[in-house]
Amino acid sequence: MPKTLKVLEIGDKRLWEKTKPVKNPESKEVLDLAKGLINICKKTGGVGIASNQVGKNIDLFIVWSKPNKNYPKAPKFGPEVVINPKILSKSKKEVKEFEGCLSVPGIRAKILRSKNIEVSYTNLGGIIVKQKFSDFVARIFQHEFDHLQGTLILDKANPKEIFSTKEFKKLSKKK
Repeated sequence: MPKTLKVLEIGDKRLWEKTKPVKNPESKEVLDLAKGLINICKKTGGVGIASNQVGKNIDLFIVWSKPNKNYPKAPKFGPEVVINPKILSKSKKEVKEFEGCLSVPGIRAKILRSKNIEVSYTNLGGIIVKQKFSDFVARIFQHEFDHLQGTLILDKANPKEIFSTKEFKKLSKKK
């Protein structure tokens, strides 16, 4: 039985470490980690999580887009286990939207991301997948990919575009 994973929060230096490639995508260790990360998304309503957010220094993350209280209009995609990802291309068109992060609780920040991306990654079956993503799913992929590079949303945000959850909710009601 895999041990329960704990989400690291901002201040933990491991969040800023670049991760390393997965050598055996079909190993029991990788499968157990993927299951644990999917479970965290289930429990928290998160739409993605990277391995280093639970202290595992490997190139693996989950993308799981689904409508929930934070993202009521999110499309359904996943849960997809992404191993050894590469971003092959990004659109010139970028969009700035609010993002949250399980490792930065209570905060929302406006982050500029490419609207469309083309990626490749290995899935749990060891198969290399090449795919195009747009809008919200592309945003999740880029957010989680940043984690593997040791980058958090606060590293990318304009300080004047960082909001507490409480202030973000007030702002959302005004729209």
